[in-house]
Formats: sequence, C-alpha cells, structure tokens
Amino acid sequence: MKKIIATDKAPAAIGPYSQGVSAGSLTITSGQLPIDPATGAFAEGGIAGQTRQSLENVKAVLAAAGYEMSDVIKTTVFLSDMNNFAAMNEVYATYFAGEAPARSAVEVARLPKDALVEIEAIAVK
Repeated sequence: MKKIIATDKAPAAIGPYSQGVSAGSLTITSGQLPIDPATGAFAEGGIAGQTRQSLENVKAVLAAAGYEMSDVIKTTVFLSDMNNFAAMNEVYATYFAGEAPARSAVEVARLPKDALVEIEAIAVK
C-alpha cells in the first residue's frame, strides 16, 4: 500500500509527480531542487547554498512521512558541473554525520530551472 507524501515545507511538485512516496517501511523522495519553499526562489550562496536547500527540502519531505535524515539509506546527487563536487560534498557531509548512506553523484547536461544541484533520497525504518 503506497502513501503520497506532500508538505508545504518543501517546494511543490512542478509536474505530474509527488514530493515523496511511502510504501511499507520505505520512503522515496523525488529529486529536490534548491528552491526555498517560502520564496519560490533558488537559495543564494552558489553550490553550497543550493546543496543546503536541496537537503533541507529532502529533510522536510522525509519529516512529513515521519522519517529523519538518519533513516536515509541511499541518495542520488545530480550536479550541473562536477567541478562543484567538493563544495557540495562539504555541505552534504554535515547532514550525514556518522554512518553515511550509499550515494551516487553524477554530472548531468542540465537540471530543471538551471539549478546547480538536485538531490533525491531513499529512507527505511
């Protein structure tokens, strides 16, 4: 049985998809752009600011499903430029102290709205 996850503490979906979906003990977030849900604008501060906002949005979707960042078992990070990897990684590390989840990080040709980063997560309890 699946449950659609929605929260106003993360940006609304900009297409025919859900912010997240839970099924049993698993919750999967859609890719979270670095949009501040309060303003509708990208977070300031370049890749560091955008990474922080994307992770805050992931955190908000997970919280709406009753999960925490410590429940995350896998993330995928999409970067518009792999040269931003080190700066992204520095911020990312602050969200996953201790046992970090599995992760893939890839450079893509382009992200929606020309974001610098987009992050999705899979969490389990």
